[in-house]
Amino acid sequence: MVDATALASRICVVIPALNESLRIREVVTGALAHCPNVIVIDDGSDDGTSECVADLPIMLLRHEARRGKGASLREGFAEALARGFDGALTMDGDGQHLADDIPRLLDAAVRFPGALIIGSRLRKRAQQPIHRRLANEFGDWGISWGCGYRIADTQSGQRYYPANVCALADVPGENFVFEAQILITAARELGVRVVSVPIESRYQGPGAAAQFRKSHFRPLQDLWRITSHVVKQVIGHGDVLNEYRRTRAHPPVIHDPTGEFAPAGLPLADPIQERT
Repeated sequence: MVDATALASRICVVIPALNESLRIREVVTGALAHCPNVIVIDDGSDDGTSECVADLPIMLLRHEARRGKGASLREGFAEALARGFDGALTMDGDGQHLADDIPRLLDAAVRFPGALIIGSRLRKRAQQPIHRRLANEFGDWGISWGCGYRIADTQSGQRYYPANVCALADVPGENFVFEAQILITAARELGVRVVSVPIESRYQGPGAAAQFRKSHFRPLQDLWRITSHVVKQVIGHGDVLNEYRRTRAHPPVIHDPTGEFAPAGLPLADPIQERT
């Protein structure tokens, strides 16, 4: 059986980056410490982001003009598949995700084959700005409804996508909408379940251990885009009330061997069977 260390050599880390010169080198070198395969997509940065990592042993893709996070992820996934990787682990380029969490996400991927793994920001949640936390919780409610089962943190950018999810074609939505929609499409079209791995929330603010650039996420505008998009998906599935009841009946699957957030070895259910 493949373990997390062996899996690390068979997947790649995909890092979309827009004006991340402050932290991008730290993010990339941290990822390289756990995975030898790293793809950085510079989405039209004008602050020297590419130059900060150009000497590192990575694949660097550049957009001449900004195309959005969705486009960057699609390109990263396509490159990962073209190179024959078994999956892609995504991280944001601003340093909010700890590379040291990579083995924990891969351990969950080994334990739950075929699942989409999310690094869920459950630890030190008090560091998360209140407006971001409320926006995330509202988004979790709607996106989970679209998937047909509940998810702990639908908007974290630290995720492991198995190859069949990376290969999904015509996933609609750009920027942060894409990350919401790919969860719904993976659940509805492939029967993929999401498994959450607790990670630490890291944000700019008093007492923060590191400095971060201002988030590209705009709570009102981006949450509206996500919400309006997801509402159309929910309505499109039909039987709205029964779908909601089914969703609420299936709690998040959390892989946490420490037992702090979930019992170790929590079983993974088949969401397709649950909806029949």
